[in-house]
Amino acid sequence: MQFYFDSRSKDCKRPFGAVKEGSKLDFNVYAQDGVFINCVVLALTDDATGNVTRYPLEYKGKSDASTSMFGCRITAPQTGLYWYKFEIFSEEGYTEYLNPRTKGEFQLTVYSKDYETPERFKGGVIYHIFADRFCKGNDTSVDTSTHSVYKNWDEPLTLKDADGVYRANDFYGGNFQGIIDKLPYLKSLGVTVIYLSPIFRSSSNHRYDTGDYLALDPLLGNEDKFKELLDKAKQKGIYIMLDGVFNHTGADSIYFNKFGAYDSVGAYQSKNSPYYKWYDFINFPDEYRCWWGVTVCPTVNKNAEGYRKLIFGKDGVIDKWSHMGVSAWRLDVVDELPEDFVEHIRTAVKSASADNLLIGEVWEDASNKISYSKRRHYLLGRELDGVMNYPFKDAIISFSRGGRPRAFVEAVMTILENYPKKSLDCTMTLVGSHDTVRVLNRLSDFNINGLDKFGRAQVVLEGEILATAKARLKVASTLQFFLPGIPSVYYGDECGMQGYEDPLCRRPMNWNSQDNELLEHYKTLGALRKKYRSEITGSTRIYESGGIVYLERRANMRKIVVAANTSGTAKHLNTEKDVVDLLTGETVAAGAKLSNNGVIVFSGTDKS
Repeated sequence: MQFYFDSRSKDCKRPFGAVKEGSKLDFNVYAQDGVFINCVVLALTDDATGNVTRYPLEYKGKSDASTSMFGCRITAPQTGLYWYKFEIFSEEGYTEYLNPRTKGEFQLTVYSKDYETPERFKGGVIYHIFADRFCKGNDTSVDTSTHSVYKNWDEPLTLKDADGVYRANDFYGGNFQGIIDKLPYLKSLGVTVIYLSPIFRSSSNHRYDTGDYLALDPLLGNEDKFKELLDKAKQKGIYIMLDGVFNHTGADSIYFNKFGAYDSVGAYQSKNSPYYKWYDFINFPDEYRCWWGVTVCPTVNKNAEGYRKLIFGKDGVIDKWSHMGVSAWRLDVVDELPEDFVEHIRTAVKSASADNLLIGEVWEDASNKISYSKRRHYLLGRELDGVMNYPFKDAIISFSRGGRPRAFVEAVMTILENYPKKSLDCTMTLVGSHDTVRVLNRLSDFNINGLDKFGRAQVVLEGEILATAKARLKVASTLQFFLPGIPSVYYGDECGMQGYEDPLCRRPMNWNSQDNELLEHYKTLGALRKKYRSEITGSTRIYESGGIVYLERRANMRKIVVAANTSGTAKHLNTEKDVVDLLTGETVAAGAKLSNNGVIVFSGTDKS
């Protein structure tokens, strides 16, 4: 028996994708004539309880001469994650229709009717700054006495100390004043949000081992200088996002104080410490639970009352910095945080301003992620506004390196179908970060097999290898800027910085040797996002035709289209008339060939 249902087709399911609690959903399924069908049933399973609700579909008549249609309208159930399939009872017996893409049941995401995400961030551009490495400004309030190794800007990275251990203790002195000095540069890129790596006091250059959540790292500047950054950025229409590292603290912290650097009685020092119950000791004091076994990052007990008060209580971390002017937060390793902990953080963030943004670090599909054997509910209305969209990152890079167009379309469509649009518009669409190989290196064909980290540190892409990587980066960045979400540019990617894994991807910004070709490309992308904000925050259509991927963003009867080819050979565009490539200003003839590693952007009228 031929049976047909496509969850992504408006003829089969309306509305598309995730739905609001209490809204109406229409399902239509199609059966080819030839077998008598007694009934068709929609079986909807609540992921949380396992309870199944069944809805019979009515016979709707013929959709064509040989196909019968069955349909039903249901009310979306309460907020949660659901799975559905169709049960078919016919003269041939019982059969089930499952999702042909996954071989399992179809997913239905139902979000809260009260779920809202901040409009002011949508359509913007995020710029990710690793605070110690972006720019060193002239600031007399900076204190360098508390840090181990203080380097000149052009000195090489430390990969290991003399004893063979990497401690991330070399500092280059990037600071708040340096960011203030570069605000005009960031504005020229179309940046609307600066995402800062951790800025609180710490003993490492990455500062993911927090020493004191209520104190800024003195190497960055004091609170007056930070407030100046917040105010001057705001004057340019730029918001500041902080990195909230709340799963663990530093061993070298006011709370743990393993090395006695703070004027406190830390948990490591005494069981009578006010912070002792914040940590889980296996064998006091030297054996304790820590993040991924990293002893400088002891894990915090997120149920400890004092810790909760510190993070999201009155005058706590979220309260203090949000009321100073911080407009957004990114939660590090959010899957390590209990869900009620995240909910309280959301309440604190939104208490400062309902328009503030809360993002979480999630590397998988955030709509159905299981962490520590528990399903997470990040995007249903009580936790996050959005996440870091690593599934898009992986899909973009794979396609830009010559991956199958249909695989790229499928990866994008899966996220579009599973995420509420409210969430998707607030996701960080990235192609690189402080945790990954620089995107230019990732897109290159340079063979690093057999090279250790010291060997990889010496690699410089050049010649044809560099040219190919740059062409691929133009494809990747264009897709990044026009896919749903907010593109997040890791500092230096826009001007061709190179480097492999941490810490090679964290070199000081090279202000004296920028790739102007790439820089102008990114400036163009930023300008296009601003000009076509309505289309970019509108609906999405993505498909493959003739080996080329087409990405369409639509609103108000207008559309903007990206066409990208990474197939290895030139392919004919399916344009019916001449178009102007908005990236270059050049006219592209109807049906012209798009070269390999070629990408164009053009606007038009939406006739659908």
